[in-house]
Amino acid sequence: MLFNLFYVFAKIGAFTLGGGYAMVPLIQSEVVDKRKWIDKEEFVDILAVAQSTPGALAINMATFIGYRKKGILGSIFATLGCVCPSFFSILIIAMFFTRFMNYKIVERAFCGIRPAVAALIAFSVFKIAKSSSIKSFYYIFTAAAFILVAFVKLDPILIIIISAVLGILILKIRGEKDADN
Repeated sequence: MLFNLFYVFAKIGAFTLGGGYAMVPLIQSEVVDKRKWIDKEEFVDILAVAQSTPGALAINMATFIGYRKKGILGSIFATLGCVCPSFFSILIIAMFFTRFMNYKIVERAFCGIRPAVAALIAFSVFKIAKSSSIKSFYYIFTAAAFILVAFVKLDPILIIIISAVLGILILKIRGEKDADN
């Protein structure tokens, strides 16, 4: 199982460009859909915790999933699997990139990669929203948060704090209504 954790996260790390959110659909595909190591609800919970803890999202997810499957050793193997491909890729690129960065083909390749990474992130958001038990009125919060960050330029930390307070208030009110019925 330790080798499997390393292998799965090394494969994800090796074949995902764009890091973090671009890795989420691959992680979900591997650990939820194919291997059934965790269910969809637990995946969404791990994603939420991984987002709220310091560090890279994919590495945090690998650590949590590894720990869930095989304790501390599992978290070490999964984390190393996730980190090693990027580490060695960056090491190799750093050694040779200055020689190739001005080539048109390299510039064009990066121009092609950017939209693919954006699409992977958008797909990740769609898939997570679809598989979670988010109530429809929360989509209004999502749209409002997007508008406030993108156009009003409100600090994302403030948006997170406001969203947390609103979530607590809404669930408290809904809980009181459910208790009355």
